[in-house]
Amino acid sequence: MSSYFTDLAQQYIGGEWRPGTGSWDIIDFNPYDDEKLASITIATVDEVDQAYRSAARAQKEWAATNPYARRAVFEKALRLVEEREEEIAEVIVAELGGTRLKAAFELHLAKEFLRESVHLALAPEGRIIPSPVDGKENRVYRVPVGVVGVISPFNFPFLLSLKSVAPALALGNGVVLKPHQNTPVVGGSLIGKIFEDAGLPAGLLNVVITDIAEIGDAFLEHPIPKVISFTGSDQVGRHVATVCASLFKRAVLELGGNSALVVLDDADVDYAVDAAVFSRYVHQGQVCMAANRVLVDRAVADEFTEKFVAKVRSLKAGDPRDPETVIGPVINSRQADALMGVVEQALAEGGTALVHGARRENLVEPSVVTGLPADSALLRQEVFGPVAFLVPFDGEEEAVRIVNDTPYGLSGAVHTGDVERGVRFAKQIDSGMFHVNDGTVHDEPIVPFGGEKHSGVGRLNGDTMLDAFTTTKWISVQHGRSGFPF
Repeated sequence: MSSYFTDLAQQYIGGEWRPGTGSWDIIDFNPYDDEKLASITIATVDEVDQAYRSAARAQKEWAATNPYARRAVFEKALRLVEEREEEIAEVIVAELGGTRLKAAFELHLAKEFLRESVHLALAPEGRIIPSPVDGKENRVYRVPVGVVGVISPFNFPFLLSLKSVAPALALGNGVVLKPHQNTPVVGGSLIGKIFEDAGLPAGLLNVVITDIAEIGDAFLEHPIPKVISFTGSDQVGRHVATVCASLFKRAVLELGGNSALVVLDDADVDYAVDAAVFSRYVHQGQVCMAANRVLVDRAVADEFTEKFVAKVRSLKAGDPRDPETVIGPVINSRQADALMGVVEQALAEGGTALVHGARRENLVEPSVVTGLPADSALLRQEVFGPVAFLVPFDGEEEAVRIVNDTPYGLSGAVHTGDVERGVRFAKQIDSGMFHVNDGTVHDEPIVPFGGEKHSGVGRLNGDTMLDAFTTTKWISVQHGRSGFPF
């Protein structure tokens, strides 16, 4: 067991590593073999308050620090991740049940986002705007919001914590990070340790490991944070949005999805099969952008289905430490129960299981279901696991209707032999992102990332980080004299 699970099983508040003072512990388990990795006494409402106050105290000096000096911290953090990559990968495999492939994928993206944070430190620029008033100069400054609260999920916790934490810090803010209870080290204290070792000023970044059963809405309602960046389910996101709106806080919400990968009649079927299998089953399907639905034109449906099913059957499920494993465990038994219930419901509604995966504890093997009735609720909801629904269609118009028939609008993909046909198709889809002749799972550091409808509010990545974690301030200067009516 990695020393990370003993050394980092603590709160990180005010630049100090210390146990929480709550009345119970979060037990961190390996979801594959149920090994106990760590026991962490939870943070209380008082410790959440201490964390926010620490971030606020340190933020003023940090915001005034030369951005070139701030940039150096992120350069060092990137080097540390590169140096510790194998150790971090082992922790991802142990705490998440992520495969070796998944760990490498997450670490690659995390490094790319850290590289972008190096540049973000120098990104804020002011403007001088003309005035209709003689002698007047309008200056518009872009300034940090102050303190940002970050709540990260369990599926890509290292990446998705860094994705908000690093830009918020680079732009001059303080941060308090609350990781998911199932991934307190990878998504929380490991981030704190990396930035501590990179030379980030003490107290600027704080990590509180806790549970709403202990703190309620204290993390959201605290008066110090001006922005809450939340990644997770749309049900919880709705609550976060409601609380933030009532307190005039900005909420950046990256929520769930029900993406579709569409195979048109002129697609390269073999390539589409590869893209669809990856898009549905990467990290056991525990990805917000995963292709829950695979839509196939009837003209190629038989060929696609045969090849898709054969490839799914070839996916090795088992120990995520084995480099050959493609399907590891889902995060906990509750998720496993829910997924088996989804398959049972699909069959009860008249669906046919072309592949019916078995369950062994938290290891849920892949399933492929076809023949669901068009009005099935399963086709409209997010399924966070290795279950694919194959849906045949007749022509593009029907495909567009089916893709859009969901409350979500995060990602998607279309496969076609005509790129411009694919672009025309993509423009008709109500989603924040859509990909032509590729998979549905993509994230790049300088391209706006986010969803429509129930899939979120706001965007992250690139210039949109400025909108998320800074605000504008107008300062006017009258070089002459204004005239007043009285």
